[in-house]
Amino acid sequence: MPEIHVVRKDNRSLYEKYFDPYFRLRHEIYVKQRKWMALDRPDGREIDQFDTEDAVYLFCIDKGRLIGAMRAVPTVLPTLMSDIFPYLNLRGTVRRPDVYELSRVFVIPERRGEHAGPRIDMLLLTAIMEYGISIGLTGFSIVLETWWLPRFEKCGWKARPLGVPHMMDGMSVMAVLVDCDDTTWKSLCTQIGLTRPTLTWQGLEDVSRQALPEIFLHLPPAVQPAQ
Repeated sequence: MPEIHVVRKDNRSLYEKYFDPYFRLRHEIYVKQRKWMALDRPDGREIDQFDTEDAVYLFCIDKGRLIGAMRAVPTVLPTLMSDIFPYLNLRGTVRRPDVYELSRVFVIPERRGEHAGPRIDMLLLTAIMEYGISIGLTGFSIVLETWWLPRFEKCGWKARPLGVPHMMDGMSVMAVLVDCDDTTWKSLCTQIGLTRPTLTWQGLEDVSRQALPEIFLHLPPAVQPAQ
């Protein structure tokens, strides 16, 4: 089973070897494959102003290789929604200590879909919910392409629109706020057959996460064993 690692400023030194591949994968996926040419950089690494020391990354690592990732930024700091796409949020800027913004969610092409083994996208969605619960978050803000909405609904994420869809470079995008709660997390765990915590906290001493294993005692029986 691939591992999902929490990477923050206080343990980033343990993961330095993954950051160059991480930024190069972002360039490959968002610039070369998805043609978001505004993100292009001559060094082949996709990095923006939100990749600060306060950003939290979830790295999905399988046998020493980075195969997927996600970024979370506290909304009390500048975010994509507040600084780049404020017109997508008709309800006003989200600046709350209990809400983080999610962005740059990806899985490498050969590990996408059910045929590729454990669903890495589902693991990441479960892991970020677990992380949010562990640090006391109540929600995640996201600027996303609207095709994500049925996927969220299918897996149990509760996404509330903050505005109306806009066309951008041929894509329909919008702003949403997703609830972070135990019910959603436990539903995700059951769907993918998890009966243990998803996250690896290498080098971190986070007391709040110690309560998470207790929740697993109350999970319904897994639909299928974790792979």
